Amino acid sequence: RMPASVPEADRRHRASAAFSLSFLSLVFSITAFSSSYWCEGTRKVAKPFCKGDSKGDLCIRFNSPDGNSSQAVQYIWETGDDKFVEKKFHAGIWYSCEERINEEGEKCRSFISLTPASDRGVLWLSIVAELLYVVLLLTGNILMSVEICYYSSVIDGLKINAFSAVVTVLAGLLGMVAHMMYTTVFQMTVNLGPEDWRPHTWDYGWSYGLAWTSFACCMAAAVTTINKYTKTILEFKHKRKKLERSFRIQCRFPDH
Repeated sequence: RMPASVPEADRRHRASAAFSLSFLSLVFSITAFSSSYWCEGTRKVAKPFCKGDSKGDLCIRFNSPDGNSSQAVQYIWETGDDKFVEKKFHAGIWYSCEERINEEGEKCRSFISLTPASDRGVLWLSIVAELLYVVLLLTGNILMSVEICYYSSVIDGLKINAFSAVVTVLAGLLGMVAHMMYTTVFQMTVNLGPEDWRPHTWDYGWSYGLAWTSFACCMAAAVTTINKYTKTILEFKHKRKKLERSFRIQCRFPDH
């Protein structure tokens, strides 16, 4: 009995590992898709004029104490880079936000409205691919959970296993294409986007890394599922050969 239960336990461990990886991929993809930290950086903007009693390095000061007098001659001391201040920004698939100067909070705009008109079609394709990626991952998770809890027939479990492997592989391919399309769209927006948005410096953020981590977990789950399916098929073939061999021996040496 013990040797017969070892392959079954091994199959359960592999199914649990594939489900865990697929579930992590689903959580990471939803988190990255809904966040706005795919790309982060700074924008160089001109300092506003100081109003009232506001002082500091984030606004332009006048030399006259009476800044509201139209008869007084005003001189601006800031020159060159001193006229500008760097504002932090972060952008995702849905919107882009940047910090306000001398104010609390952030100013957010739709990233779709910032994208050049010629690239909006690619961005929409990226959004659709990301949504399909999440839907297929969810479908794969449901199939894997059904396979783990389904004990009546190994053959039916193999069918579910094969279908979940195909769904997970398709999800991984869609996720890879979606991430690459968004990367292309963002780089085009940096070069051709509105003047009041173009970043001075930028780099990929934690959401971007999380999205690719989700893709890696998805492909690992697909490989684990395919490996489990292949190993089960090989075990069945091995058992079939053993049965055929024992049947031939019984035919050659019948028990009188």
